Amino acid sequence: MKGFIYKTAILSMAMSCLCSFSSLAKEKTAQSPNIIFFIADDMYPEMFNCLPEGKGKNLTPNIDRLAREGVFMSNQRVASPVCTPSRYNCLTGNYASRAINRGFLESTKINEGQAVVQFNTHIVPGKDKTMGTYFQQLGYKTGFVGKNHVVDSPSQINPGDKPDLQADPKDPKVKAGLEHRHQLLQEDIKNCGFDFADNLYHNNPTWLGIKALAVQNMDWVAEGALRFLEIYKDEPVFLYVAATLTHTPLNPENSYDGDSRVTAKGILDHKLDVLPSRASIKERIKEAGLQGDDVTNLLWMDDSLGAILNKLEETEKIDNTIIVFFNDHGLHNKGTLYEGGLQSECIIWRSAGFECGSTSDAVVSNIDFLATLLDYAGHENPNELSDGRSFKAALECEAYENRKSMYYELGYARAVVKGKYKYIKLNYPEYAKNATAQERKKMLDRYNNLRRSFGGEAINLDPTLPYGHLELFPGGGGAENKTFGKKPGFFDLEQLYDLEADAGEQVNLVKNPEYAQKIQEMRRELKAHLDKVPGTFGELKK
Repeated sequence: MKGFIYKTAILSMAMSCLCSFSSLAKEKTAQSPNIIFFIADDMYPEMFNCLPEGKGKNLTPNIDRLAREGVFMSNQRVASPVCTPSRYNCLTGNYASRAINRGFLESTKINEGQAVVQFNTHIVPGKDKTMGTYFQQLGYKTGFVGKNHVVDSPSQINPGDKPDLQADPKDPKVKAGLEHRHQLLQEDIKNCGFDFADNLYHNNPTWLGIKALAVQNMDWVAEGALRFLEIYKDEPVFLYVAATLTHTPLNPENSYDGDSRVTAKGILDHKLDVLPSRASIKERIKEAGLQGDDVTNLLWMDDSLGAILNKLEETEKIDNTIIVFFNDHGLHNKGTLYEGGLQSECIIWRSAGFECGSTSDAVVSNIDFLATLLDYAGHENPNELSDGRSFKAALECEAYENRKSMYYELGYARAVVKGKYKYIKLNYPEYAKNATAQERKKMLDRYNNLRRSFGGEAINLDPTLPYGHLELFPGGGGAENKTFGKKPGFFDLEQLYDLEADAGEQVNLVKNPEYAQKIQEMRRELKAHLDKVPGTFGELKK
C-alpha cells in the first residue's frame, strides 16, 4: 500500500511538472510576436509620403500609418540590389554568393570560379534554411504568398521549351498544366520551411510565358494572405507577403483595370471580393487630385496591406504583431552598386511603437532582417545563424554599433563602403575579355532572343558596346539599362568616391594621386570581405 501511495505521489509530481512546462510553453507562445514581412517590388523613393521627395504625391493611407506609428530605417541598405538576390538576402540572412543551387554553381564554373550574383541565386528546397525554417522551429505557423522569384523550382521552366505566348488558359489541357505547375511550386516553397504556400507568381507577370496571364492581381495575393491568417488565427504566425507591384506591367489593362479573375495559375471561376473594388481605387485617386498608373497601382497595393491590418485587428493579433514593409531594392541605379540601387526603403511597425522613435539612422542591411526578427521572437543566438546580425538594440535605443564597413556584391562588381568612402571593383573573366566580335554578337543575340521569347524587346543591338556591371552582355542587361554608361566612371574597372562631397558618384578619385593610400586601404577592406564569401575575384582573391 505504501508503495502504491509513493508511486501515486511521484506520478502526481511528474504530471504537475509537465503541466507547469506546458503552461510555460503556452505562455511563451502567447508572447511570441506575430511577424508580417511585406516585400514590395520596384518602388521609387518618390512613392513614399514619409520622404520629402514623395510627400503628398501618393494616396497610401496604410503605408503612411506604418511610417507614422513605426520606425523608418533611414540607412536601409541592400546587399545585392536586384529582385532575386535581394529576396535571397532577406529570407536566408546570407550574402547571395553563398547560393548552392545548380544554376548558380554552373555559372560560377563558367565564370572561372567567380560567383556572379544575378537572377540566379535561388534557395534550394530541403537544403537552404530560411526565415520559414527558423520560425517553424520556434513553434510558428509560416506562410508564403505572392511573388516567388527566389525559391528554386526547376519544374516551372524547361530551358528546352519556348513558352507559347498565345496559349489559351481556358483550354482544359493548358489549364491543367498551369495548375500542376502551381502545385509543384507550392511543394517547393513548403520544403523551404513554410506550412502554407499559395497564390504564387513564380516570376513577374510578363515572364510567365502566356500573354493572357501577364496581368497583376493584388486581390489574389491578398486573398492568400487573409486565408492564411484565418486558418492560423489561434497560433503565432510568420507571413511572407511578396507583392508583384509596383513592378511592371503598370498599364491599366494589365494591372488595376485588368480582369480580377486572371491569376498566375489560370483564370478563376469567380471574381474575388477581398479588397476595395477596382472602381473605388480610381475614384479615390481622382478625389485626391492625383493621376497616373503608378499612383493607382500603388493604392491597390496599399489596399492589400490595409486588408492584412484589418485581419490582424479582427483576429486580435494586432497588438502582438511586428510588420516589416520593405522595398526590395533601390530603383534609381537599379542593377548596379551605386547608391541609388543600394539605398532602399524600410518601415518597421508595431502598435506600441519602438523606443528609438519614428526614425532610426542605424546602418543596416537586408541580410539583417532574419537575425532581428528572430531576436524579437526569442531565439537564443540569432547572430550565429547567418551573415546578418540583429539590429533590435538600435530599435530599442540600446547600445548598437554600426559595422566597420559595408560589403556589396552584384554581377561582375563588388563594393565596400567605409566611413565616407566607397570603393567599387569590376572583374570580368578572361573568356569575356578575350571574346571575338563574332562571340560578342552571339552573346548579345542569345540575350535578345530570350527577351523576345517572353514578349519583350531587345535592349541593345550593338555588340561593340562595353559589358554591363550586372550581366555579361554588350550594352548591359535590362535591369541596369537606365544607368548603363550614365555615370562618368561607369566603365572604369576601379572606382573610388567620396560620398560626402560627391553623393551622386560623379568623380572617380582612382586616378588622383592624393588618394593612393586610401585606395590601398579600401582594396584591403574589400579583400577582407571577399575572403569570407565563396568565389574568386581577380587579383583581390585567388
